[in-house]
Amino acid sequence: MPLAVIAIGGNSLIPDAQHQTVQDQYEAAAVTDEHIASLVEDGWDVAITHGNGPQVGFILRRSELASNELHEVPLDYCGADTQGAIGYMLQQNLINDFRARGIDKNVATVVTQVEVDPNDPAFDNPSKPIGSFMDSEQAQSRIEDDGWDCTEDSGRGWRRVVASPKPKRIVEIEIIRQLLDAGNVVIGVGGGGIPVVADDNGDLRGVAAVIDKDLASALLANEVGADLLLISTAVEKCALNFGTPDEEWIDEFTLDEVKQYLDEGTHFAEGSMAPKMRAVVQYLEGGGKEALITNPENIERAVAGETGTRIVP
Repeated sequence: MPLAVIAIGGNSLIPDAQHQTVQDQYEAAAVTDEHIASLVEDGWDVAITHGNGPQVGFILRRSELASNELHEVPLDYCGADTQGAIGYMLQQNLINDFRARGIDKNVATVVTQVEVDPNDPAFDNPSKPIGSFMDSEQAQSRIEDDGWDCTEDSGRGWRRVVASPKPKRIVEIEIIRQLLDAGNVVIGVGGGGIPVVADDNGDLRGVAAVIDKDLASALLANEVGADLLLISTAVEKCALNFGTPDEEWIDEFTLDEVKQYLDEGTHFAEGSMAPKMRAVVQYLEGGGKEALITNPENIERAVAGETGTRIVP
């Protein structure tokens, strides 16, 4: 059976500012899972990854508000917490969908560590903002007392920034392979994985960092030999000249075209499509067969070739 790695954005579980509760996220996960269940019903094996940015932000904010009574939650533990919670939402909905459709499949969430290089240049230039806004006095206190890196954010206040290193190794890759080989649906590498580094003895420890979810998904897709990397995002297709009068929706790119547009730096915005396209490049250059970008409601149609943007070697 063909194997797809499907990367779901963490923001896709929060439709808007009025629908942020856990129940709202559960219901959004249910909608996406219906389309994934249809793929499984059509004969695909599936591994699912997901973002966790907003959910980690919620945990950090709760932790800050409760800090006068309870210890604060370290960032790597926030990643582990959200992997479990989001995995629970996705796997329960899929189990219910499979039961309703008569699909004999098991679903498992793997809390996943992803090793990064402690000498990755990203650690010298932390740039990923996390957590709440602070005033300058609070930021200085965090810098001095907790060793945080903080920066002023466009006149809106100060925020903590952490590194975004490249993923090197998925620690639990063997158990993920075994689960997939046995015909199970696997949810893993959530939020890009819990970032860990290895010491000289090979022992692992968590670090305060954020791994790009799409790059980690591409690594997973290469490691398990996926036939398709499907990145689920907010738009049905990718566009050139997005948001301008010359906007052009694209059905298919070649790998060379994507690399050219990334080098030009004009068509794919850093805050949205550029990281996804870099992940696609990594996957295809690593031997991947094809990648697909579309929104959750069009997953089945995109896989059938009716919509979405396909990227081929």
